[in-house]
Amino acid sequence: MSVVHPGYAPPAGPDRPRGRRAVRWLLVASAAWAVLLAVLTWWSARTDPPTVREQRSIGQAARLVDRAVGRLVAAVGGEAWAMTPRAVETGCRVTPVSRGAELTRGVDVVVAEGRERDLLARVADQLPQGWRAGVRDGVDGPVLRADAGEFVLVQGRAAEPGRVSLTAQTGCRPADVDVADLLPDYPPGPALVEALRALDRPAADPPERIVAPCPGGGNAESRWLDTGSEPVSLGVLASLADGAVLVDTPGVYAYRRGPAVVLADATGDQLRLTASTGCAG
Repeated sequence: MSVVHPGYAPPAGPDRPRGRRAVRWLLVASAAWAVLLAVLTWWSARTDPPTVREQRSIGQAARLVDRAVGRLVAAVGGEAWAMTPRAVETGCRVTPVSRGAELTRGVDVVVAEGRERDLLARVADQLPQGWRAGVRDGVDGPVLRADAGEFVLVQGRAAEPGRVSLTAQTGCRPADVDVADLLPDYPPGPALVEALRALDRPAADPPERIVAPCPGGGNAESRWLDTGSEPVSLGVLASLADGAVLVDTPGVYAYRRGPAVVLADATGDQLRLTASTGCAG
C-alpha cells in the first residue's frame, strides 16, 4: 500500500508530463489544419470551375442561355418564328437558407397544325450532338429535351395546335446581377414600318428588341410592337410578302420581307407585330 507523507504531493506518474505535451501538440495541429483548410477553400473558390448549378450565378448562366437561343433560331430555319423576351422569376430557393432567380428565354414558332412533332424532331436533329437532344411522347404531346451544358435545360413542346414553344432555362441561381433587358430605344426597322402602314396602325412606342448570338457569328434578333386591340384584317399584309406566305390563319399572318420574317399575331389582347432576322446559313 502506497503511503503519502505530509508535505509531499502525490507522484504525478510517468505518463502525465507526456499527456500535457500531447494535448499541446494536438491543439497546434488542429489550428494548422484549420488554417490549411481555409487557404484551400479560398484557392478553390478563386480558381476551380463550378461543379454544381448553385455555384454559377444568374449573370453567368444568362450568357449561355443567350447562346442556346441562338442555336434554336438556327435550328428552326425558314419557319415563322419570333424570339421571346427574358422572363425572370425571383424568390426561388438556391439552398434552404438563400434565395435566387430563374431565367427563361425562348423562341415561338408557328406551323401548320399537325406539324408540331415534325418541327421538334427537326430542331433536335440540328442541335449539337453533345446536347443529347431527343423527342419523346409526353402526357400533353411530344416534348423535346436537351442539355445545353452547365445545367441549362432546353425544352420544346406544342403550346397549342399550330404553335411550338422552344425554351432555354437556367433553374434557380444566385442573383448577382439585374438580368432584365435594360436596352435603349430602337427604331422599328423597315419591315415593321411597312406592316404598320399597311395595317394603318401608329407606332406609339419604340419596339422591344431581343438579340441572341448565332453559332457561326453575328446575331439573330426580334423587334416587336403591340399595336392596339382594334379588329383588323391581316390579309392586307399580302402585298408585302416576298414569295409564298408562311402562315395565313384568322389570327396569325406571317411572311418574309427581305431578310426578315414578319409575324402579325392577333390571338392575344393586342395585335403584336414582330420582325425577326435569323442566322446566316
